[in-house]
Amino acid sequence: MDETLMDKHAVPKAKRRKQQQITWSLIKSQRQLIFMSVPLLAYIILFAYVPVWGWTMAFQNYKPARSFGQQEWVGFKQFKFLFTDDSFLRVLRNTLGMSIINLVLGFVTAIALALLLNEIKNIFWKRTVQTISYLPHFLSWIIVTGIVATSLASDGIINDVLMRLHLIKEPILWLSEGKYFWGVVGASHVWKEVGWNTIIYLAAMAAIDPSLYEAADIDGASRYRKMLHVTLPGIKPTIVILLIMSIGHILEAGFEVQYLLGNGLVVDWAETIDIFVLKYGIAQGNYSLATAGGIFKTVVSVTMLLLANWTAKRLGEERLL
Repeated sequence: MDETLMDKHAVPKAKRRKQQQITWSLIKSQRQLIFMSVPLLAYIILFAYVPVWGWTMAFQNYKPARSFGQQEWVGFKQFKFLFTDDSFLRVLRNTLGMSIINLVLGFVTAIALALLLNEIKNIFWKRTVQTISYLPHFLSWIIVTGIVATSLASDGIINDVLMRLHLIKEPILWLSEGKYFWGVVGASHVWKEVGWNTIIYLAAMAAIDPSLYEAADIDGASRYRKMLHVTLPGIKPTIVILLIMSIGHILEAGFEVQYLLGNGLVVDWAETIDIFVLKYGIAQGNYSLATAGGIFKTVVSVTMLLLANWTAKRLGEERLL
C-alpha cells in the first residue's frame, strides 16, 4: 500500500521535473532575446509603475514642503470634490463628446480613404495621394491650430468659399460660438490624422488573399461589391483591435487643440479633463486634485478597455486579451 502511494506521488514529481527542464532549456535557447528585453522591461518599470507611487497624493492634502510622513491624509475628499463640482462634470461632458466625435470620424474617414486608395490602380497616383494625406501628421498642433484659426477667421478661406457658393450670407464666427467648437475639433483631428491612420488598414488589405478577388470577378461582382464583401471582411480583425484600443482612450479627447483654439467665448465647450487638471490643479498648486483627476482617467480607460475586450470576446471577434 505504501509503495503504491509512493508511486502516485513520484509520477507528478517526475512530470514537474520534466516541465522545469523544458522551461529552463527554452529560456537558455532564448537567452539573447531575454537579455534584449531587459532594457525595455526596466524602462516600463521605471516610467510606468514606479510613478504609481505618486497616486498617494490623491488621498492626501499634499504639500510639497512636507515629507511623506508629514502629509495630511484626507481619504476620498478630492474625488468627492470632483464628482460634486459642476465645472468637472462640464469638462467630463466636453471630454466624452469630443472623444466620441474624434473616434467616430477618425474610424469612418480612415477606413473610407483606405478603401478608396486600395482601388487606385496607378501606383504613382496612389502613392502621391497617400503621401499628401499623411503629411499633416508630422505638423505640430501649434502649426495646425494656427492654420485652422486662420482658415476659420471671419475673412478666412472657409467663410469666403461658403459665401461665394451662396451657402451663407455673412461670415460665421466659428471659434466664437460653442455649438461649432466640437465639430471644429473633430474636423481638425481628421485633417491631421486621417492619412496616417490609413496606413495600417492598407497594410491589412495587402494581406488579403488575391484569389478572393479573382473569385469575386468570376462571380461578376462589381468593385463596390468586392469592397463590401471581400475587403471589409478581410480587415475586420484589424478594425476590431484598433477599436478596442481606441475605446480604452475614450477620455483622451486631446489637450493642445482645445487649449490653443479655446477662448473665453467657448470655454464652456472647450475645456477637457486635461485642461481642468492644469488650470485648477497644477496651476493653483492643488496637486492632490490633479492626481485624483489623473486616477479617474486611468481607471475609466482600463475599465472601458477590459469591457470592450470582453464584448469582442462574447461576439466572437478578435480581442487583445
